[in-house]
Amino acid sequence: MTSRRSRIARGCAVLSVLAVAAAGCDGSGFSPGGGGGDDAPETTAAAVVKATVQANVKAGAQGVPVSTLLRVSAVDGTLTSVTVRSKAGKVTGKIVGGSRWVADERLEPGARYRIRAVATSSDGTTVESITPFSTQALGLDQQTYPSVAPLQGETVGVGMPVVVTFDLPVTNKAAFEKRMKVTATPQQAGSWRWVSDKEAHWRPRTYWKAGSRVSVAVDINGVSAGGGIYGQEDRDVDFKVGDAHVYKVNARTHKMKVFENGKLIRTLPITTGKEGFTTRSGVKVIMEKFASRRMNSETVGIPAGSSEAYDIDDVKWAMRLTNSGEFIHAAPWSVGSQGYANVSHGCTGMSTDNAAWLYDMTRRGDVVEYVGTDRPMEPDNGYGDWNISWASYRADSALS
Repeated sequence: MTSRRSRIARGCAVLSVLAVAAAGCDGSGFSPGGGGGDDAPETTAAAVVKATVQANVKAGAQGVPVSTLLRVSAVDGTLTSVTVRSKAGKVTGKIVGGSRWVADERLEPGARYRIRAVATSSDGTTVESITPFSTQALGLDQQTYPSVAPLQGETVGVGMPVVVTFDLPVTNKAAFEKRMKVTATPQQAGSWRWVSDKEAHWRPRTYWKAGSRVSVAVDINGVSAGGGIYGQEDRDVDFKVGDAHVYKVNARTHKMKVFENGKLIRTLPITTGKEGFTTRSGVKVIMEKFASRRMNSETVGIPAGSSEAYDIDDVKWAMRLTNSGEFIHAAPWSVGSQGYANVSHGCTGMSTDNAAWLYDMTRRGDVVEYVGTDRPMEPDNGYGDWNISWASYRADSALS
């Protein structure tokens, strides 16, 4: 018994020594019971923070204002892609700084949208976010539409202003004007002027340079016009400025001097308004042209039956200068007075041949400068923009 217990004890001691030796040689620098690991480096697994995606609209939101400019951002990660779609089409935008996406355009009314955004976390894993929402519905009485002159592709004269007309009033003019741009080549300084809540004009400081190319961008879709009204549609128009046609009329000498690109090319005998119907002095701009037009005195406040009444069915080569009814036109009935006296009801009359020649060279936007009367041209009677000083014109900008 004693001998067997001794053999077992000696065997256990050997096993204990082997176990300690094995523990000391495992390469970890750690031995059970402590003591040997004070100088060993500690290892800690860094926690990985997953990226999240946030948008400035909530998932499932309804009635989102069309004036909203969508923004999407990645928190604790990099924004990889953002796609925004509806049945109306895709909303374009761009990623800024790797973590933020901003839309280029605002939203359409009564539409369902879906934002799909993908972000990448620091460990390379991706996170996808889907945000559906819908926008407020708007009737036509809540949307204002911009009409633009000149027309796309039109060639105009050097006096033509850019005219934007809205079918519903704009009270938030500054917000709209910030989104209304005119770019000319060659570059020319200019300004917007609000004529009314429904009409804004832009003109350069001086007459357009002949041959200019001009782009107009009215990017007001979804922009709040105030009073619960929003911009209905963006408009983009490109036009060209032709040769510089400037016609100088002197009501005292009864002559019109026709200049093209600064060169006098013809002097025409004319007649202007007689006493009581004085033609306005100032700068006027050709607004529209008619090869033939009926002219009735009742449209300018002269009643039928009056000694001054007239109704001429077929007036040739008529070119409108004012909203109030001043034209340049053929007046064969007054040829004997042309160059000598003023006998018209305010229009500028000339022979049929001279009127036809002038009509053929004239474009909308050509300039007619009048002197020789004591009746001034009103700034808002047609395209009267050039009768306003540059300082006053700029002061009527919503951004001045």
